Amino acid sequence: MKKKSLYQITPARIVFGVMTCAALYLDSFVDSFHGTAHATTTVVAAPAPMLVRQGNRLSVPAGSPLRDRLLVATVGQDTLPHEVSLPATVEANPANTVNILPPLTGRLLELKVRLGDTVKRGQVLATMSSPDLAQALADAQKARDALDLAQRALVRVRGVNEAGSNAVKDVEAAQSAVAQQKAELQRSEARLRSLGAEGSGAQAGQVLKIVAPTSGTITALNAAAGANLNDANAALMTVSNLDSVWVTVNVPESVVGTVAPGQNVVVTLAAYPGRSFSGKVAFVSAVLDADTRRARARIAFPNPDGIFKPNMYATAVLGVPQGAQPQVPASALLMNNDSVSVFVEAEPWTFVRRTVELGREDGDKVRIRSGLAAGERVVVRGGVLLND
Repeated sequence: MKKKSLYQITPARIVFGVMTCAALYLDSFVDSFHGTAHATTTVVAAPAPMLVRQGNRLSVPAGSPLRDRLLVATVGQDTLPHEVSLPATVEANPANTVNILPPLTGRLLELKVRLGDTVKRGQVLATMSSPDLAQALADAQKARDALDLAQRALVRVRGVNEAGSNAVKDVEAAQSAVAQQKAELQRSEARLRSLGAEGSGAQAGQVLKIVAPTSGTITALNAAAGANLNDANAALMTVSNLDSVWVTVNVPESVVGTVAPGQNVVVTLAAYPGRSFSGKVAFVSAVLDADTRRARARIAFPNPDGIFKPNMYATAVLGVPQGAQPQVPASALLMNNDSVSVFVEAEPWTFVRRTVELGREDGDKVRIRSGLAAGERVVVRGGVLLND
């Protein structure tokens, strides 16, 4: 029987060797890992604070990422007028507007125009029938006949007087009768002219023509053919000359004291986006409307191309004079309950919160009534990052 060698490789020894190597490798890996972690911990330093508070002061130290997110600017001062945008309406100029009233009561036979039509002076607008027209025509005819009779009587009286058969007083009486009949004829004819009646008697019948007293545009039409016109004070239609129009602005009570004739105004119309029309205030009402508490200011505009149409909505921008006040961007303002504040730079990168009183807004900028002076520096961007 052979003697076993001390160094003979057996399966058990192989397994034992593998496990021993694995244990040594694992131990070496763990030591290496802890060594690296320790080295890392010792190399990385603690980060700098983003913000340092010292009483009521907030400092942004060097290296803080807030320095890249904050923007500080100098407070400016503005003396330009404050622009106020107010609602307005296009209206026809009353000085160039005529309400057409029916001269008599009666029935409307025919309308010869429509709303928006352009008419010329003397153009027939409508026809109507009226019993009063027949009476006026009859009165004129009676006056003509009476005058003719009085003139013939005067001729006879003069002839008799020349023959010595009557007194001078008879001639004078005949002359007075002629004068009276002439006056009556003139009155009746003037009445017909005021009614616009032409012709006489059966030739004219009872048809009355209503003509345009001026050239312009039909801006209102209040009756249709066949309507009975019983109110002589009710307008049948309205003719407006739109070569010149008014833009009427409703000025609130708070700024009415700063609006005066001659003040510059810029008007825009919703119908023409991108266009603006410059004018001047021509009139400011001395009385406020009892319901709206607003006064009316009017701007006259020439309108040869018909761009301005009555009842159009418009927007009027007026410049309200202002005193010199500090002005900051709206982004600098921070709301704190019922107050508004800004961060003022007391020293480089050191800020103090300060409460301010706001004035008027001008676009993206706001005037400051108190709490801030021109020339100071404030945070205009990123101030919310400093906010508590």
